Parts: sequence; C-alpha cells; structure tokens
Amino acid sequence: MKIVFFATPDIAIESFEYFIKSKDYEVCALVTQPPKPSNRGKKIVEREIKTIALENSIDVFEPQKISKEPEIIEKLKQYGCDFFITFAFGQILSQEVIDIPKYGTINLHASLLPLYRGANPICEAILNGEKKTGITTMKTALELDAGDICLQKEIDLDEEINTPELMQKISNMSPKVLDETLKGLYSGKLTPRKQEHNKATFTKKIKKEDKNIDWEQCAKKIHDKIRAMHTINTNHTKFNSKLVKILKTKPIKCSQGKKCGEVISIDKNGICVCCGEDALLLVSVKPEGKGEMSAYNWSLGAKIKTGDIFEQC
Repeated sequence: MKIVFFATPDIAIESFEYFIKSKDYEVCALVTQPPKPSNRGKKIVEREIKTIALENSIDVFEPQKISKEPEIIEKLKQYGCDFFITFAFGQILSQEVIDIPKYGTINLHASLLPLYRGANPICEAILNGEKKTGITTMKTALELDAGDICLQKEIDLDEEINTPELMQKISNMSPKVLDETLKGLYSGKLTPRKQEHNKATFTKKIKKEDKNIDWEQCAKKIHDKIRAMHTINTNHTKFNSKLVKILKTKPIKCSQGKKCGEVISIDKNGICVCCGEDALLLVSVKPEGKGEMSAYNWSLGAKIKTGDIFEQC
C-alpha cells in the first residue's frame, strides 16, 4: 500500500518509522509543519521526523497551510496513494486533500472519541482525573474529529501517570492500531461506524494563568493538574517571592485546620502543604534558577519550616 504520512511532533515518530520499515507499505512522502525557532537563541531546529524522512530518501513537504498550497496538493495527487495518515499534524485538511487517496484519509486521535475532540486530549484526560482514555483511528472529515470510527484501543490511567508518560504509551501502541486499520479498510474486513455526536466533548486551550497553583482547591484537583501539565506547561507557586515549579506530588488525606498553602510537615518524603481539602505532598520541584531536585533537599537549602506559607502567583 502506498501512503503519505502527515505528522509533526515526536509522538508520531514510532508510527512513521514502523511504516518505513514495513514491507507492506511504501511511504511516498512526509507532510509536516515548517520548523520554528527554538526557545533559546531563536535558532531554527529541524524536526526529528523530517530528519528521519530525509535519511530514508522520502519526499518532505512543509506547507504553511496545506489547503492554500496547490503545488503541493498536485504533487500529492501524483503519488497515486491508497491512504493518507494524519497523526498530530497540526493543520486542517481541505476536502480536496482528504479525497486524494483511493481508500481515504485516516486520522489517529489520542482519545476515545467522541470524547475529547480537539488539540489537547492527552493533557485534558489527566487534568479531569479520568480512569481511562485511549486512541481512535477514524476516517477524516471536515468537522473537527467527527469522522467515522475505525478502531479504538483503551488505556487505563492510574493516579500517578503524567502527560509525557501517557504520550509515550500512545506512541508505543499507535503503529499496530494504524496498521490494523489500514489493512482492515484495504481488505474490506473493517467497516467504520458513525460517532455518537451528541456525546461529544471538546478540549480547551491551556492559558498562561492555568499554570498558577490555587491552594484553595482540593489536593486531588491540584495533583491532577500538576501531572497533566508536567513539563508541558509546568505548574508553579511562590516561596519567599520566588517561583517554584512543582513537578511531582501525592495527595494526602488530612483534616488539620491549617491555612491553604501552609506547610504542615516536612520529612524525607517531601513537603506536605495544606489545601482547600486534604493536603498535597510535594515530592520533586524546580526552584527558580535551579535544576530539578527532591522537595526535601530543597527544603533544607531554602530553610523551609512548618507554618511557612506558599504564595499564590
């Protein structure tokens, strides 16, 4: 089967490499977002998925907006593909592009559709404390993540998993699900089914102010927020007027009548902080101007003591 792969972030690399190595497929091209300047020094850094494509002599296209670039669309038509695969590509395809491949355009979405349609399904599932999520392959449609479902695979979520860890799980299981989808559609053994659109939910864009920890919230809600935004949009608080990024936590049942944000206790397990309901054990942190460290080691250097208050940002 001849395919074109549309993808940008690293989560899609494992699937891309799977199709390159498979004898059942010919990867004709990669369509990816143009490179952007890095945070430090504004130097242009090529995406790893593009480097992999070039190393394997695969054509690469980097449209600013694929639906507005007729020359690229014409080149895609010339491949005579059976499928297009989109996996976190980051642009909306026009109907003209969707209709190019013989058997259709297949999108892999990181949720159990129709739940969590939109650009942020991994983070939001953890943010909402979900016990399970998954991945869905679907026939791409113009309406956002509303196409017919091909296959779904569930992923159980424990209370410790964070966004990078869930992204890795999704990356690992995606190649097989995409492979099953394409072969099922190609052979006619797989029949896509309509989504229950009345049950659809949509993800929200994370705002800058969402990074701030509100100690008046319950400990479980703060914990879910910290693991959801871990290393992506890391949460922070203030101590002695300096920012402290909170990287790992654990909710603790607590009925002590302390102020929200007040340090209840400190031991080698971490710093226990009172919340609106229960308490939160800070396990690892990144203080302003320093690297990641255990909360306990930080408490020794910062001379944190019981009764101290973490401030709202």
